[in-house]
Amino acid sequence: MLAPGIRVVRGPNWIWQNQDDGEGHVGTLCEIGRSGSTHSPEKTVVVNWDSGHRTNYRVGYQKQYDLIVVDNAQIGVKHPNIICDGCNKPGIAGIRFRCADCANYDLCATCYGNDVHDLEHSFIRYQTANSVGVRVPPRKGALKIQLKGIFVGARVVRGPDWEWNNQDGGPNKTGRVMEIRGWDNESCRSVANVSWASGSTNVYRLGHKGNVDLRFVQPAVGGYYYKDHMPVLGQPEEQQPVSPPVRSHFNVGDRVQVAIPEERLMSLQQGHGGWNPRMAEYLSKIGIVHRITDKGDIRVQYEGCANRWTFHPAALIKIYSFNVGDIVTFITDAVKMQQLQKGHGEWVETMHNVLGKSGKVIKIYGDGDLRVQQLDDDLAWTVNPKCVKLERSLISQATATERSNSMMDLSNQRTNEHHITPLSGLSGTSAADRLVREAAQGNMNFVQNYLSANPEEIDCVSGGKTCLQVAAHQGHVDLVKHLLQLGANVNVVDKEGDSTLHYAAFGNQPEIMRILLQHNANIDVLNSSHCSALHISAHKKPPHCVKVLLEFGANVNVQDAYGDTALHDAIGKENTEVVELLCACSTLDLTIRNKRGFNALHHASLKGNVHAARNIIRLARQLVNVRKDDGFSALHLAALNGHSKVVEVLVKEGQADINIRNNRRQTPFLLAVSQGHTAAIEKLVELKCEIAAKDEDGDNAMHLCIIKKANLVQDVTATDSPKIFEMYQSLAPIVNENRLMYALLCFLAKEGCPLDVNYKGARVLDWIPSQPVKDIIVGYEKARIAREKAAAAGPPATDLSLNNSREEDDVPPQMLSNLEAMSLAANNLDENEGNNAAALQDGAASTGTSGLGQSNPPNPARRNRGHNREAAGATPPPIPSHHPNVVQEEDSKRMNIEPLAPSEASGPSVTPLDSPARFQSPNRALSPNMVGTPESGGGSSSKHISRRQYSDKNPTASPVAVLSSSPPVITNIPQECIVCNEQMMLIIFDPCQHQISCEECGIRMKKCLSCGVYIERRVTVNGKQLFNPKDNRQPSADRLRYLESKIMEIEETHCCSICMERRRNVAFLCGHGACSKCAETLKICHMCRKTITKKINLY
Repeated sequence: MLAPGIRVVRGPNWIWQNQDDGEGHVGTLCEIGRSGSTHSPEKTVVVNWDSGHRTNYRVGYQKQYDLIVVDNAQIGVKHPNIICDGCNKPGIAGIRFRCADCANYDLCATCYGNDVHDLEHSFIRYQTANSVGVRVPPRKGALKIQLKGIFVGARVVRGPDWEWNNQDGGPNKTGRVMEIRGWDNESCRSVANVSWASGSTNVYRLGHKGNVDLRFVQPAVGGYYYKDHMPVLGQPEEQQPVSPPVRSHFNVGDRVQVAIPEERLMSLQQGHGGWNPRMAEYLSKIGIVHRITDKGDIRVQYEGCANRWTFHPAALIKIYSFNVGDIVTFITDAVKMQQLQKGHGEWVETMHNVLGKSGKVIKIYGDGDLRVQQLDDDLAWTVNPKCVKLERSLISQATATERSNSMMDLSNQRTNEHHITPLSGLSGTSAADRLVREAAQGNMNFVQNYLSANPEEIDCVSGGKTCLQVAAHQGHVDLVKHLLQLGANVNVVDKEGDSTLHYAAFGNQPEIMRILLQHNANIDVLNSSHCSALHISAHKKPPHCVKVLLEFGANVNVQDAYGDTALHDAIGKENTEVVELLCACSTLDLTIRNKRGFNALHHASLKGNVHAARNIIRLARQLVNVRKDDGFSALHLAALNGHSKVVEVLVKEGQADINIRNNRRQTPFLLAVSQGHTAAIEKLVELKCEIAAKDEDGDNAMHLCIIKKANLVQDVTATDSPKIFEMYQSLAPIVNENRLMYALLCFLAKEGCPLDVNYKGARVLDWIPSQPVKDIIVGYEKARIAREKAAAAGPPATDLSLNNSREEDDVPPQMLSNLEAMSLAANNLDENEGNNAAALQDGAASTGTSGLGQSNPPNPARRNRGHNREAAGATPPPIPSHHPNVVQEEDSKRMNIEPLAPSEASGPSVTPLDSPARFQSPNRALSPNMVGTPESGGGSSSKHISRRQYSDKNPTASPVAVLSSSPPVITNIPQECIVCNEQMMLIIFDPCQHQISCEECGIRMKKCLSCGVYIERRVTVNGKQLFNPKDNRQPSADRLRYLESKIMEIEETHCCSICMERRRNVAFLCGHGACSKCAETLKICHMCRKTITKKINLY
């Protein structure tokens, strides 16, 4: 590899005495010789030594090699997704060393030179991420030399490429190197941060694009290197194979969309534009290909977005747009086409004749519909674009090039499961190409004759593959045995790291695999995506290869680049036999998590794999309640994705905690309701989950049902959810839109979910615009409460108990009698629902189901207090007082408590069951638990009396003297604040337990205005502690949004306005600027269109 910027030292054929200042001194390749040059001919290079000396050296000239490469990170070489096991830095920059004796152990060049790991192990050296590895001998006993030159601590002066005027304070002024680092994202260890004696500090080039701004006057040391283990600059065996440019199947102007999950995209973006959190907003949107970069990455422009985002091409799929003249084929499914044609030209019976036939696009309508003419007839049809498939476009004839059998193909195979042939890329005309091609076809005679004449060609490569690899893939047993007898390398790998064993796994060849393992094939070798042969075999059916690998002791716990084990892959592929084989392995570790935090049971629950979940529970039941970092357990994942059978297995066989909560205090039941999974909802209710559970915002299942109504689009079947299906059908004559939401609300009301308020004071009935639907839900609530009271009353046969003798599922007669009348109001209901859609939408912003929150559950004391507040009739213990009670009735007014009327206080039932006031009171929820307890002594209801009014009436009463012996009643419904007179949720003061003011007013109080006691702390009705303004508090949501907007504004100010990715570090004389990479090819300013006469680097 020859490129300006590489750091070198003297090599094997050095004859130039101490031009480099001695063995181990480092220089920078700054120019490559060319034919006809007078000072540096072809096969020579010019090196600028750190001492300042500059001359040319041989890199193949007269077959002599004067230099060794010690670092190539300066030209941007990086191994993405490879972590150095010595220093733990992700993405090894420069030369990489992989241990040949240990699985998955990599070192950077610095750690390798510093003797990290066993010195008796041999390593494989990789110059680039795509290079063919070269095996090097063990370091023990090898020549080790210390590096010297411009490193941290060196004293330097301006060098040969200096162009920064007097930034250093003037000629011969010295500075000290403080840091060696990279230049933006382009390269690593290519610039030096220098602190000058004059006091200024700046960065200067040390190999960046072949330039060196410094030379040392006092060198520093920079680690060690093994002379015989480093690549010789220019040697033929060190030249990297150059892959022919693959034509991108994307074109400028194509409509594209991201086709992979966000987690996978984040890892794929490394080295291909990087990841920006703002990209997440556009993953589901369709963009336009703006341009294709030199590396093949795709720059995409989205409508309404000022930025253009760069994507790895593997992350995108093309959204085909049709053009006039395109050749298309009609789909063959008549039922599907009939559905798609509604509103798009409609369906006629004669269209049966066009199914599966070809046509030509003759017109494209404004709404996207197509006019397609049959090729075998003159008939033309107006069709939905989804009714045809593009066969050939006049605009683009580009087709995707077949890839070879590598890990890139594995990723494709793991999603599409198509058979990948190794014969692609074997169309060359050389002798090696023909040999490998004949081996792939199983031509034993040709291979024998050729290798007998040319035995040294046994491991020759064609298209990146050897004879042994292609023969193993195709299953040519005799040929594989013959090649192994001739000494073929059984562990040879291709450029993607796939070994012969990987090829046998791709071809699902268990007999070949057994032969290879008997000839000492490395069973756990990993390719570039960290996949072993077991990972690949886990996708295959029948699982004969898995059996062979387990027989020879394959490591079942190896993780690939995504952290998945073979068991994860088998679960996702629903390969039952492989799951059973792996679970029977004694060394299987079921606690291993992938990079998304999923262990095997989490993964089985996510995918709905009942068989795998049952096997894992049988082996490790302790995993059932294990939670991910976001608090999601296996039961959460099964409920969230609607896998009711997995839910049943986890609860019944695994004894999972059915009410386990995640970090947002959500139970599996709440998650199932939020997604509208009716089968899972009924199963959880059947298994006795807590129906009245609330999340961190105080939302119960009814709140979430309305908030998440956009998610409620699943089909309801009588088989999976008979109870909800019955209610769903009964609502058909009454509602048209959001019928599943209303059916779920009725089901929840019937099963015991209270019509409570959440912590923001929002009531469920306030979010339902239709009065008939409200009446139905209230009817279910009344019937449930009646059943509960009848059950509590015992054996006496009252009218209520007679009503209760019916089946639980029977609808109350008063509601049945009104169904006909309600159906008459259906049209009005639909209008009401439409008018109130915005109101429903406003209420839908409170909770999500991602489970990414970090709120912690309350401590036991807080939790107990919160439960006591919600219990009917429960009150805190009285606060001892040393003062006499003064004017009891007035005291109740000062505490903002509204005493009930004497008639209400006379019996245990506060509100009659059938009283409409119970369900229509604006300050009271429907749950019986929310009914207030009458204060002893009664008293009439009265408005709030201010402190001044009270003082006028009681001039001698001090604030402390008004303490009441009766404990304050704490409620969690909105009440009037004593200060601002607004109806809001009131907070509670400790220790007096008074509840008189809202959060905004109470946060500033130091003493309770009701009793005068000093306030030690303030809590909300849900137990959350509040802090006064002087305490450190979390910023509000508005504050966070403001700060985010400011950060975005700063980024836009300082980022390159072309790519919006890198820092703006080049300025033009017109006043505009860009990053160095974008500015490199610019001749006209992209902003003002003026000719660029000078480019000024900014530091």
